[in-house]
Amino acid sequence: MVGAVLVKDGQLIGEGFHAYTGSDHAEVAALRDAGPAATGATLYVSLEPCCHYGRTPPCVDQILQAGIRRVVAACEDPNPAVSGKGIAALRAAGLSVDVGVLAEEAERVNEAFFTHVRTGRPFVTLKVAASLDGKIATRTGESRWITGESARRRVHQLRNEVDAVLVGIGTVLRDDPLLTTRLGIADQRDPIRVIVDNLARLPLRAKVVNRASTAPTILAVSQMAPRTKLEALEREGVQVIVVESSPRRVSLERLIEALGKRGILSVMIEGGAEINASALREGIVDKVLVFLAPTLIGGKSTPTAVGGDGIESLSQAVRLRDVRIERFDGDILVEGYIQRMMGTP
Repeated sequence: MVGAVLVKDGQLIGEGFHAYTGSDHAEVAALRDAGPAATGATLYVSLEPCCHYGRTPPCVDQILQAGIRRVVAACEDPNPAVSGKGIAALRAAGLSVDVGVLAEEAERVNEAFFTHVRTGRPFVTLKVAASLDGKIATRTGESRWITGESARRRVHQLRNEVDAVLVGIGTVLRDDPLLTTRLGIADQRDPIRVIVDNLARLPLRAKVVNRASTAPTILAVSQMAPRTKLEALEREGVQVIVVESSPRRVSLERLIEALGKRGILSVMIEGGAEINASALREGIVDKVLVFLAPTLIGGKSTPTAVGGDGIESLSQAVRLRDVRIERFDGDILVEGYIQRMMGTP
């Protein structure tokens, strides 16, 4: 996701952004918007201009042809095909180039892209909706709806942005969700639906097994999943990934690696307490989004946001950094990044 603006004599004369894969890059869109007035202008862009042929011609060539005087790029492109080469080409042509203005903000916008390029795996967000006392359902399993309409719409906006949503088979068996984007807008998109299902218990009539949907479904199973059931699901259009696993569960770390190899840049986990606990335990989570409703549910046996066996000491707790808080009517969103130990990815 890249944006660009052109400024000349203190006036904004052109702007553009990269709308979708294969479309004009932000710089080219801004140059087209400015037209001949671009000569002698300064280009501000959130990512280093490319200098290679991909789906579109090099942006560097078009910047030079337009007569741009100066380029201000927020950050370098981590893609090895670019990575400093675009900046070097512009400087070699005599342009003034500044890099690193609002770099942290620019990297945050493209955190999924940066993570995938640097590690080969998707950027993983763990999303939770809970009461103030951390409960995600009542003692009877009722969970619709803990948060309000405004917060739920934000979740659908997130689905519209990520490549895939991931849940455990328990969520599917309990709620039979669609896991699609429902914003009611013309250009909304459905993410890939990833179901973690050790023994392939996914019912053939589940809503995620739906040929009519534009959202593909990937089923992650272990080697113990029955072949006949997998063949039946594949006939219904479900894509099956056999993942290394323990006797009880699919390895989420191996699954995330497999999704990265399929070109999936971002995954949002929308599962229950156990899949959340497994994701945190295996260290695959990059960012946490917790939507808190101003309600108290209580109960010793009611499910909490994170299940598992828990920890023995506070020193083992997962801590967040760069925490931000946002309000959605009566609900509160707490957003933060996993604080990793030195030496970990």
